[in-house]
Amino acid sequence: MSEGPLSYQSPGRVNLIGDHTDYTGGLVLPMAINRYTKITGTRTPSTIRLRSQNEPEPVEFELPISSPEKISPSWGRYVAGVAAEMRSHAHGFDGEISCTIPIGAGLSSSAALEVATALALGDTSTSVERAKLCQRAEFLSVGVPCGIMDQLTVTSGIRDHALLIDCHELTISPVQLPTDVKVVVQFIAERKLTSSGYSERVAQCNSAEQIVGPLRLADLSSLASISDLTVRRRARHVVSENQRVREFAAMLRTGDIKSAGKLMTESHNSLDHDFETSTPQMNSAVESAVAQPGVFGARMTGGGFGGCIVILADAAAKVDGWQVRAVDAASQID
Repeated sequence: MSEGPLSYQSPGRVNLIGDHTDYTGGLVLPMAINRYTKITGTRTPSTIRLRSQNEPEPVEFELPISSPEKISPSWGRYVAGVAAEMRSHAHGFDGEISCTIPIGAGLSSSAALEVATALALGDTSTSVERAKLCQRAEFLSVGVPCGIMDQLTVTSGIRDHALLIDCHELTISPVQLPTDVKVVVQFIAERKLTSSGYSERVAQCNSAEQIVGPLRLADLSSLASISDLTVRRRARHVVSENQRVREFAAMLRTGDIKSAGKLMTESHNSLDHDFETSTPQMNSAVESAVAQPGVFGARMTGGGFGGCIVILADAAAKVDGWQVRAVDAASQID
């Protein structure tokens, strides 16, 4: 690939409902949002040099790279992981990152960086294959056994639509968002999945599946065979959350926003009680949000242990936070 300018952007995402279901092949309903990671620069033959407006130290390494987990500074491991997964297909670049996605907020700043990096490195695969590549890169570089929701959302976003994603089949059904509602995000507390109980929750769901089979196919009655009460509660969240996603999508399509909002709050309570990924601070924020006039529902969003809450509200309601719009997928910037 010849030297020349490059400019790519990738959106963040907010998940309306369906957390901790993707890594068991379940259902999620996120949307890509109008907060972006952008990479601009110039192509080079085989060197990655990248500066970030949000981080003090730049990253630099030569291609090909085989040990992305050893790259310093640590934010560069996401970049190196993508390069390692692309192997001989990657092309170097010298550039700069700008980001309007808050770091550590649970809005997929890492996935946005991965996807923007893949585009800058010359990836030309489909949106699904690019998402799978970036998912593998995250596990390789930082050890987070994430599901595919984040990467698939930012590679597949559709303006004014949420995405009903089957994380087993990797199919996407767009769900148009009603024009008389708005989605608001409130940042509550920074979190880092690499230092949280995320991996433990993945392992607990795997333990449940060893007993009852795939949780995406299980029903609540089958969970009685799980003797470990903690593992049973984790499984109960996943099974009930998949059903909430189905119902939520149907309610959006029929305009039953009040019922959809109640499901969001039920989802939060399940994440708090059964999955134990909320915090007292997050719970207080959700309670305050749903008490406001014009708010239909609220819940924590993302991996948990901090981050943001997402609020579904009447378009005319006064709600603190960032109003976000559903936007198109990552792309080259003209």
